[in-house]
Amino acid sequence: MSSVLITGASGNIGVVLTEYLKAKHDLTLVDVDFSEMPKELLEGTTTKKVDLVDPKNWEGLLEGIDYVIHLAGDPRPDADFYDTLLDLNYKVPHNLFEEACKETNHVKRIIFASSVHAISGYPLNVQVKTSDYPRPGDLYGVSKVYMEALASFHAYNHNQESIGIRIGGFDSEIDPEIADADGLATHLSKCDMCHLIDRCLEAEIHEPFLLVNGVSNNRFPRMDISQAHFDLGYQPQDDAFKIQGNGVYNFHEEDDVVMDPKED
Repeated sequence: MSSVLITGASGNIGVVLTEYLKAKHDLTLVDVDFSEMPKELLEGTTTKKVDLVDPKNWEGLLEGIDYVIHLAGDPRPDADFYDTLLDLNYKVPHNLFEEACKETNHVKRIIFASSVHAISGYPLNVQVKTSDYPRPGDLYGVSKVYMEALASFHAYNHNQESIGIRIGGFDSEIDPEIADADGLATHLSKCDMCHLIDRCLEAEIHEPFLLVNGVSNNRFPRMDISQAHFDLGYQPQDDAFKIQGNGVYNFHEEDDVVMDPKED
């Protein structure tokens, strides 16, 4: 059983991954507040209330940790640079990689949340590959491009292995009365997200840094997922366009992900 530390653990993705991973791994959950997180999810985990902006709070945080899943940050597309982005989306990732690269720590891999916003400046009719030049559509997307570059720097200069996931619309609203084509094209279901994290934790990669796109098996995917398929073995099952047409999720009982996608 590997030791996995999740930053931003009380957020939307963090809650889902905690529920999914806690039976498989020794989890350490890090956030500034756990008051909104279901108590049953915290049972059997180690929780640490930490302000990750202060570099002093990172001292010893990664000791004994095999994998880090970094989700902490301000996810709002309209987030202000000086108000939140500078601290949460620039300083915190810097602190993470600085601490992970210390000789006293032996983090095997950092898996971090990038975003579709890193490429949202492309026209909607363009399917974007990870090899395409970043084109953020907002300052939040710019911060994600920064983290991708930061991870690459530490991978090739300090041998800190990492995988970045450009996450689409995680568990996005696909109600037939609401969803638009772009929302369907970027949809990432809970089941497919959990499967992708499994592959990021388990797959061997050929370079110390890998960037993949994280969307479901949507009929018209906004981002190309072939690299995630070939490099990680990612095999998403859900298609937002099919779900939208039926008005319900299509759950696959044979999947390893034992989670009801109809929740929330």
